[in-house]
Amino acid sequence: LSAYFCFLMTALGVTAGAHRLWSHRSYKAKLPLRIFLAAANSMAFQNDIYEWSRDHRVHHKYSETDADPHNARRGFFFSHIGWLFVRKHQDVIEKGRKLDFSDLLDDPVVRFQRKYYKSSVVLMCFVIPTFVPWYLWGESLWNAYFLASILRYTISLNVTWLVNSAAHMYGNRPYDKYINPRQNTFVTLGAIGEGFHNYHHTFPFDYSASELGLKFNPTTWFIDFMFWLGLVTDRKQAPKEMIQARKERTGDGSA
Repeated sequence: LSAYFCFLMTALGVTAGAHRLWSHRSYKAKLPLRIFLAAANSMAFQNDIYEWSRDHRVHHKYSETDADPHNARRGFFFSHIGWLFVRKHQDVIEKGRKLDFSDLLDDPVVRFQRKYYKSSVVLMCFVIPTFVPWYLWGESLWNAYFLASILRYTISLNVTWLVNSAAHMYGNRPYDKYINPRQNTFVTLGAIGEGFHNYHHTFPFDYSASELGLKFNPTTWFIDFMFWLGLVTDRKQAPKEMIQARKERTGDGSA
């Protein structure tokens, strides 16, 4: 249970934080929530918020081209993990420089996390998941470290990477059949709502990253709960009329 709680916190740091909040600005979050999401993002240990969001914006702008950091046209392995083993294609660097990321560094929470990223990763990703179970209920340090820290970290990494690989290769395209991203149920389950990828690339500004009414999207549930608490404002949504029109114009007819 402890390891799974850390997994959910890790996932939210990426999905609700680096992805939907900072990369796409699909909603606004007040300071306490931004601090929580930044801490959760450090637990995820997938590069700091600025770097993650920068790469993701470039990915959306130049998807499936050489300027895409994890171009799925280069194969499953490359888009899943291989892109982290090699130098970035020159197009990624050159075209990425043309985008404006100043809004990210305007956020003091992003600046603070970036400045102290290494220390925050050691604390959030490894120390806390290991020592809390040991201190509170006598779990062995061996079990706590390898389950709540290492195994949880490994699973969370691969779940995130599946959005870049599997969700760009396998599934249907009810919103835009002319782009690679797909609707992938398996990825949705693992990445707590991020597998509605054809929708997301068609309407990247939508805070839900899926068509309203779809039932399994824990990240959206979390954002809605934070809205109810007053910590979230300005949730952006694609109007139903826009969604339906897009389906009829460019969808593959699967939904």
